[in-house]
Order: sequence, then C-alpha cells, then structure tokens
Amino acid sequence: MNSAATLTPAVPRPAHIPEAAVYDFDMFYDPAFLADPHRRVLDLVATAPPVFWTPRNGGHWMFLSHAANFKASRDTESFTSQFVSREQLDALRAAMPPGTPHIPTSAPINLDPPQHGQYRAPLQAAFSPKAMLALKEDIRALANQLLDSVRGRGQCDFMVDIAEPLPVRIFLKMLGLPLERQDEYRALVRDHLSDPEPDPRKIVTKLLNITGIMRETILERRERPQNDLFSLLWQSQIDGRQTTLEDLENYGVVLFIAGLDTVMNGMGFGIRHLAQDQALQAQLRANPKMIPEAAEELLRRYTFTVPPRKVAKDVVFEGLQMKAGERVMLFLPAADLDPGEFAGSDRFDLTREKKAHIAFNAGPHRCLGSHLARVELQTLYEQMLSRLPPFRLDPQHPPRFHGGHVIGVDTLWLLWDT
Repeated sequence: MNSAATLTPAVPRPAHIPEAAVYDFDMFYDPAFLADPHRRVLDLVATAPPVFWTPRNGGHWMFLSHAANFKASRDTESFTSQFVSREQLDALRAAMPPGTPHIPTSAPINLDPPQHGQYRAPLQAAFSPKAMLALKEDIRALANQLLDSVRGRGQCDFMVDIAEPLPVRIFLKMLGLPLERQDEYRALVRDHLSDPEPDPRKIVTKLLNITGIMRETILERRERPQNDLFSLLWQSQIDGRQTTLEDLENYGVVLFIAGLDTVMNGMGFGIRHLAQDQALQAQLRANPKMIPEAAEELLRRYTFTVPPRKVAKDVVFEGLQMKAGERVMLFLPAADLDPGEFAGSDRFDLTREKKAHIAFNAGPHRCLGSHLARVELQTLYEQMLSRLPPFRLDPQHPPRFHGGHVIGVDTLWLLWDT
C-alpha cells in the first residue's frame, strides 16, 4: 500500500474557495483508495462534501454527488472537454521542430458540441446495439478459449489471463491493428493514463507516440480497405467533408486509449464481487437469464471511470465559485454510490427498482462504447459461470488496484476446485 509520503504535493488553496469546500484526497495515490477503491469511495460519500476542492494533483474539483455529476456532464458550456485550446495547440505547434507530425486531438471525446456531434456521427452505426450484438459469438468463442486454457490449473490471475486479452483482442480486431503488438499498445495506454498532473507538452508527446504506432495501419487502410473501423472512417464524412489523415489520427487516439483499457477494469471488479459471493454465483448459474441485470448492478456498484473536465468560464455551481481554467473530475464511482440517489447504495441488489446508473456518464459524452462493454461483460459472466466451477479469491494473493481516471484491478488471483 502507498504511504502518505507518496501522495502528490499539496498546493495552496485559491482565495475564492472556502475552507469548508476543501477535502484532502489524492485520486491517484490515496492509500485507502488503492487498498480497496470502492470502500474508500463509500467513505468519501459519507464524510466529504458532495462537491469539494482537493489540493492534490495540482489542485482540482471533485464532484461526488449524483446530481452534481449529472448536471455537469450535460452542461458543456460551463464544463468543457477541450483541455488544450486552439490557441495553446497553435503555440505548441509553432514551438515544435519543422517536420513534426500532426498533433492529434482526441476526437470526439475532447471536443464540445456542435463539433463533438459532427465527429461522433460517423461512429454511431459502428457502435450501435445491433452491430455490437453481431460480435457476441466472436466474444464468446474467445472467452471460451481463454477460460479453457486455465480451467485445468485450478487458479489464474484473472486480469492477466482473461480480463486483459479478451476486450483488447476484440478491439484490436475492430480497429484493424495487428494482435501481435498487443503488449506494446497496452504499455502506451498505461503510460498515457498514469500522470496525475497534466503537462500539455508531455500529453502531446504521448499522443504522438500513439498515432505513430498506428500510422502505418491507418495509411494502409486508405489504400486497401478492410472490414474494420479505420477503413470505415476513411469512407466517412464529417459535417459534409471527406475525412483526412488528421481526422483518422484524432479518432485513433481516443479509440486506442478507451478500447484498450476501460472494459477490463469493469470485468475485474465484477468478477471480484462474484468470487466473494458464492450464493450469487449459484443463483446466476441456476438462472442465467438474470445475468444482464446482475451486470448492470455490478456496473452501478463498481463504477470505475473518472472523466475530467475544465471550467470553461467563471461560474457558480452547487453554491461554489469556480474559475475558468480550473480542473474538474466527474467522480462517477461516487455518483453511483450516492445514497440520495440509490437506497442502500452500498448493497449489490438484483431486485433494485431504480437501476439507471451513470457508469457510462450522461449527456453528449455518454460512452460511445457502452453497447460493446455490455455485450463483453454479459458474455464474460455467462461463460465464467458456465465454464468454470465455483471460483473464489486466493487468500495468498490479495487483489491489487490502481487509481486515476480509470480505477482498476491490477491483479485478481482466483482459485477453484478441479
């Protein structure tokens, strides 16, 4: 576990922020958060202000309550997703050596309406519920292959053996990227998501590394289209004009980062819960038709994404003065554990009447890949429960976790009787 010495340095409280709105929490290195993320989230919901400013990671706002997250995610005029302005981008480009490649913008995730909708439109059909359901048998076949490879062992590190290769291989195939470079791709994503304090120059370098590793495939699909996302995007239009290489690189960075990281963490938290609840395992094995409902409640109970925003203009929000340029974290894990929104929010409840979580966010930036995530999660749970005997946590190897913008499980050792 990390000690207090590893916390990022605290910065002074700005004058406009009242002391009552300050709470010391480090979303990357808080020791209790790293020991058991959602237990710490429940503690925050109970003890911290529903909206607070933390001095860690350069100082930023944290939105905990369901109401604050729901409102802010829909108010793109006050809370922008565009972290590097056009003026900053132009200045960065001017400072780069001649011949530096295009600096990508993660589109559509780092764009605001109406530009966001123009970039999102070409992806809508590719990620529709119908298109994602068509992948279910491929997902099932890969899940079975991975499970069969560990079944005889009586144990596995679920994250390494199942949770990482399953969604990553599916998404690499969707993008059209070579599977044999999976480890390189994952290393780039981990590096991109690991920085507590965003430095525009470091962000640009990381984005250029990502587009660099994809460029050969992107250019090849322009000349020789195949049945993948890059080929589809080359044949698409944005607001009536044909896509360009710059557009493909803009799309590529967000698809690459989101597709190769997020879902595996949902799998880790869901399987950890099942491994600790033998009665629930037995119930779902006997009634597999309940698995979709269980998957939704697991998403609510263990929401894992923390989308960042920037205050776009001076604004009073939830009674607090916020200044243009300040950073905001939509702490969705807390929103979905808000007892004001979900009675008994700490309980996993298959019979819960109010099921509408915001694990996939709300508003225009609601997760484009939510349909794919649902199909992958449900299929994984189905195959785990039908293919493996009852599984449990390995007491000799406790789970390890990480914080940050995507809360996740690093290791999850499971045991079962063979």
